[in-house]
Amino acid sequence: MSSDPRQRILVIDDEPQIHRFLGPALDAAGYEPLRADSGQEGLRGIALWSPDAVVLDLGLPDMDGKQVLEKARAFYDGPILILSARDREVEKIEALDKGANDYVEKPFGVGELLARLRAALRHAGKAAAPQGPIRLGKVEIDLDKRLVTRGGEKVGLSPKEYALLARLATSVGKVLTQKELLVAVWGPSHAQDSQYLRVFVGQLRQKLEAEPSHPRLILTEPGIGYRLVEP
Repeated sequence: MSSDPRQRILVIDDEPQIHRFLGPALDAAGYEPLRADSGQEGLRGIALWSPDAVVLDLGLPDMDGKQVLEKARAFYDGPILILSARDREVEKIEALDKGANDYVEKPFGVGELLARLRAALRHAGKAAAPQGPIRLGKVEIDLDKRLVTRGGEKVGLSPKEYALLARLATSVGKVLTQKELLVAVWGPSHAQDSQYLRVFVGQLRQKLEAEPSHPRLILTEPGIGYRLVEP
């Protein structure tokens, strides 16, 4: 195992140009870049190197990226960021439902990828630490006490509003798909009732956001779902 104290990022992609610009960019940002050019090689790399995070392309030559994700999740619980083409929204949603932490659309800017990577690593570090109240700007969510405050004042939430916020709060920074949220809060029979979600997200924004029409806490990922972030 390397003695390098830097966090190791495994990039699984069959496009040489991706590695040519992403490797140096990760290195310059203070990470140790690792490379895999196929799904099988990527799975071996995850098992061998135990990277701090994985950047995974969905379009691999030997197996579908979603298969790699499923196999990896059987033994790896670190952050996995998906690289996806713009016209593969359905696959992107499936990948998030199968355990991906986030996604970046191709073509992408390296600045965006690094920002999403930092957020995923930050959340992974918090998840490993003892859990206390979750502080997001003026909002504090105490899952142990089932208590939500804003600016020190208790926020009154209905059971469904609280359940939705709590699910988002257990994965701060991560995109959660509409289906995942609907199943978690309303059950499998409501997996397609996206209108429920829009209504309740709107209600949460009215109670928690400084400007509900310009949300900075509960963000919409168009066509995908929502994410809870630090404003």
